[in-house]
Amino acid sequence: MPQSEQSGPRSEESESQPRSGPDAVRAAALDRLTRAAYRLSAADARLRGRATRTPGALSLTHARALRVLAEQGPLTIRGLAEGTETTGAATTQLVNGLVAAGYVTRTRGRDDKRSVLVTLTAAGRARHDQRQQALTEALHSALAACNAPALESAAEVLDHLSAIYDRL
Repeated sequence: MPQSEQSGPRSEESESQPRSGPDAVRAAALDRLTRAAYRLSAADARLRGRATRTPGALSLTHARALRVLAEQGPLTIRGLAEGTETTGAATTQLVNGLVAAGYVTRTRGRDDKRSVLVTLTAAGRARHDQRQQALTEALHSALAACNAPALESAAEVLDHLSAIYDRL
């Protein structure tokens, strides 16, 4: 853990936290969780930066889009936006990048020419499979000491954090 996160000035919020007992332990654990969430967000930002500078690199949003398309098949921009939990405008930009990389195609709908259908290409499927394999191996390696209930608890905490961030 970086030195700045181990010590340093206490915020007003942390000064109002209990200094001993079970409440203090919980407050410290919540503070550690908050700092871990910030680090995760920072890691995502670094990944997005690499994805814009490095050919073949995928941001989490790009990877999520490829996964949604791999699991659900061709989708409209609206359907992909729902699947990736982003806006239609953000999804259009996301698709532009994926088209440029050769990972998806964009075709006009047969019945509604205003509608766009996004389809995973063979290269997109291969990139998704490669990314999933790398992620699976990394998770198995890094989290080998965690049993299934611990991983389920972690997933539940992350779901709660997502809901909290949506409310902020």
